[in-house]
Amino acid sequence: MPWNKKWFQFSVLLVLAFVWGSSFILMKIGLKSFESDQAASIRIGSAFLVLLPYSIKSFRVLKKKDLKSLLIAGFLGSLIPAFLFTKAQTRIDSALAGMLNSLTPVFTFIVGLLLYKSTFKNAQFLGILMGLLGAAGLISMGGGLDLGQVNSYALFIVLATICYGVNINEIKARLTHLNGVQITSLSFFFIGPVAIFYFLTTNITNAIQHEGWYIHLGALILLGIVGTALAMLVMNTLIRYASAVFASSVTYIIPVFAILWGLIDGESISLMQIVFMAVILTGVYLINRMKGK
Repeated sequence: MPWNKKWFQFSVLLVLAFVWGSSFILMKIGLKSFESDQAASIRIGSAFLVLLPYSIKSFRVLKKKDLKSLLIAGFLGSLIPAFLFTKAQTRIDSALAGMLNSLTPVFTFIVGLLLYKSTFKNAQFLGILMGLLGAAGLISMGGGLDLGQVNSYALFIVLATICYGVNINEIKARLTHLNGVQITSLSFFFIGPVAIFYFLTTNITNAIQHEGWYIHLGALILLGIVGTALAMLVMNTLIRYASAVFASSVTYIIPVFAILWGLIDGESISLMQIVFMAVILTGVYLINRMKGK
């Protein structure tokens, strides 16, 4: 494949944005029959089973010093966020979930500064403030910041983006000697059995009593295989050939597809939600633009 060609890299970026932008509606479909923790377990378990042959093959490069970082990549990069996202989508729309997911580069930058001694330029703080302001606006719309209100569930997605920020920094700091396939497959090797074991302890009988449960199960399996396992492999490969700044720009496009799927599914999007999302994306753009320079 012509990974070095700009047109191919941009095409891959669009495909990834479509896949990840569609993941929110797939979660919503899966939640029609399954509880949030069951949906997350199915997602991670499916990805683990698909990646298992690669995990076995990657054992030859596994070293003791990498275990901590791979566990961080597995639990903070995939397992915990999967549970947080499905929990959040029991009370918020998939479009709003896609909007808030745009905070990932903001928290990647913040975590890098606080925990990994990353360098920065003063102007990047403006991007951070804009990102946080936009997120506060989205979370506070409708129910306010009272934890008893519906929109407080959006905080689960904010926490998930913080997990993503730690994961990205950990990989960049300590796992650069491994390629994307090795990092992804080995990290899922540790979390996959945990997800499957947890799923088996839940009330599966109740889930399969719902009409069309097999369709909802299929949506979650598709999310795990395509939206988690394959998408992460493609993303990690893209990073090897393109700049990290270019690869992270997928964040700009994901909310577009999430919103479109939400509208198709009958969700309502307010003008103020669009405005706050634009504030977040502007902040992300400022952070990445300064990094590029």
